[in-house]
Amino acid sequence: MRFLEHLNRELNELHLLKHPFYQSWNAGELSKYTLKIYANEYYHHVAAFPRYISGIHSLCADINARQVLLGNLIEEEKGDENHPELWLRFAEGLGVSRQDCQKKAQLSQTHALVDGYFALVNTDYETGLGALYAYERQTPEVAHSKIDGLKKHYDIQDERSLQFFTVHQQADEWHTEEIAGLIAKLTPEGKERAAKGAKEGAKLLWLFLDGINDKACAH
Repeated sequence: MRFLEHLNRELNELHLLKHPFYQSWNAGELSKYTLKIYANEYYHHVAAFPRYISGIHSLCADINARQVLLGNLIEEEKGDENHPELWLRFAEGLGVSRQDCQKKAQLSQTHALVDGYFALVNTDYETGLGALYAYERQTPEVAHSKIDGLKKHYDIQDERSLQFFTVHQQADEWHTEEIAGLIAKLTPEGKERAAKGAKEGAKLLWLFLDGINDKACAH
């Protein structure tokens, strides 16, 4: 577990709640326009996320690890309340249409995030697992913070609009533990690849938020 403790310390340098975008969100300083840009652009990452997991799953030779990933994938994609659908409901709560969300992403940082994550998960199992961990480990805390900010500053109170975040606030705590367990079982070389994937994934997420801030400032 010393490996994970060290990795977590490194990843904390790029924890998304330290980013100016989320600090502004939590302070109620973002305009509705900026939130709408965020909803439009981040949808593409959410929509691609099940396929990231599929990529990691397809490169995993261990059936027990694949079963863990399969459980995560099913939660992401199954039924009428799949996670991309829940994001579209959040966007609608902000006044963004589904059609606008599903249009091609406008920001280069959005394309870099999605393309970058696909590249990581298709490198090898360990690199992809690390990239997944970088996202999952901070999601519960970020989701909790988003809910608080939306309720307090933007008058978004209804369960339908907030469901994406309430689901991730709960489920991703368990997912993080599962993925940490898979990383702990890797060989030393595999752990190094996982660490590289995690740090690259964390950087992609951070740079995406830079892009949202840049777009908002240019408005």
